[in-house]
Amino acid sequence: MDARFLVNAEIHREVVTPMLSAKRSLWIASANLKDMHVASGRGFRSVLVSFRAMARKGVEIRVLHAAVPSESYLHSLKEEGLVGVPRFTMRRCPRVHMKCVIVDGEWCFLGSPNLTGAGMGAKSDTRRNFEIGILSRDAELRRGVERTFLDVWEGRACKPCGRKRSCPVPLEEPDF
Repeated sequence: MDARFLVNAEIHREVVTPMLSAKRSLWIASANLKDMHVASGRGFRSVLVSFRAMARKGVEIRVLHAAVPSESYLHSLKEEGLVGVPRFTMRRCPRVHMKCVIVDGEWCFLGSPNLTGAGMGAKSDTRRNFEIGILSRDAELRRGVERTFLDVWEGRACKPCGRKRSCPVPLEEPDF
């Protein structure tokens, strides 16, 4: 199996930076969403700046998450003009706790970090969480991750979920 173990800042360098070069698709699952910042030249900027540019170039971006995003994420989402952009879709399911990234159907990352600065962002070693994960190009592993992501994304997980009655809006697509 073609896989590498990553820890802490390696995740930003080996997953986040390369995922921003996706050509066709970027799928992300994260329990929490915060306005994660990424390296940009000599400084840092919201990852949503990159998402906007990618979506405008035709990259399909799907973000599957559980909790209402942080206020700063929502502010940046509006500020960057991502609301209503056809190639950028967010869906919320309160049962999502998985964390994964799938890029161009070629590689995937599975691990502990959420899409937050302390988890995957450009934070210093003294300000980040202790995170681990696996980066893989293994086709069988990637297909399993894609299948699981799509089961939730497309609603196949809703019926057997058991929490449908308490779910406010299954697969809610926010209208910010």
